[in-house]
Amino acid sequence: MLKSITLNKNTDLYPYKIPSLCNLATLKFDNYVTFFVGENGSGKSTLLEGVAANTSLPTIGSSAIDQDETMLEIRNFAKTLKLIWDIKPKNGFFLRAEDFFGFSKYLNHLKNQLKSQEEEFGKTLSGYGQQLATATINGQYQAILKRYGDLNKVSHGEGFLSLFQQRLVPNGLYLLDEPEAALSPTRQLSFISLLKEMAYKNCQFIIATHSPILLAYPGAKIWEFEHNGVKSKDYNSLDHVIITKTFLENPKAFINKL
Repeated sequence: MLKSITLNKNTDLYPYKIPSLCNLATLKFDNYVTFFVGENGSGKSTLLEGVAANTSLPTIGSSAIDQDETMLEIRNFAKTLKLIWDIKPKNGFFLRAEDFFGFSKYLNHLKNQLKSQEEEFGKTLSGYGQQLATATINGQYQAILKRYGDLNKVSHGEGFLSLFQQRLVPNGLYLLDEPEAALSPTRQLSFISLLKEMAYKNCQFIIATHSPILLAYPGAKIWEFEHNGVKSKDYNSLDHVIITKTFLENPKAFINKL
């Protein structure tokens, strides 16, 4: 489990110009589920990406962090982070909600490639060789369907949940950036249930989010990224929760004041 992150200050690097990170020395983790919350541009996703780059976690649906040209500054930032572990996990991944579209496209591309190979073997091989080759290809294709289903035949949220159900394994570290973007309120509750199940299996989650629903996860550690630093907050004192509650009490009056 990741216990803490220490930021070694270097004002020449881009992320340290973000106010919340300028005033942050050490961030501690003492729960299996930790949330980063704050306004857009507050630094929560930047720090999450830095942790992902530092740990070399695999990404889902996008280029590997060490190969992504847009992540150069993040890779440099990651080198300045000091991570303390009690036990460093061997499993896990980093996922941004928008990258799920890329993952769906990748699976479709892979399925199409397998089908094309199967057709090619039908033209170039015969007899037992053809049977063996096409059976191998079909086995790979069926394995993909069995694990993920046909993501074209389910909603975005259903496919997103299916991905987690299939890829989460015990004793892993999972870094998630705004997973609520793909989930309806009902699906967010299903996601909380999945988090609870996997936390009992020693999975650690660090999640950047704007969702008051996800933030209500019982016992979670919440770090709010603010202009003057990163502070530990309880659920009811979060700006996101206060604004949402106020809005829902009287949406019309709230909008009229805008």
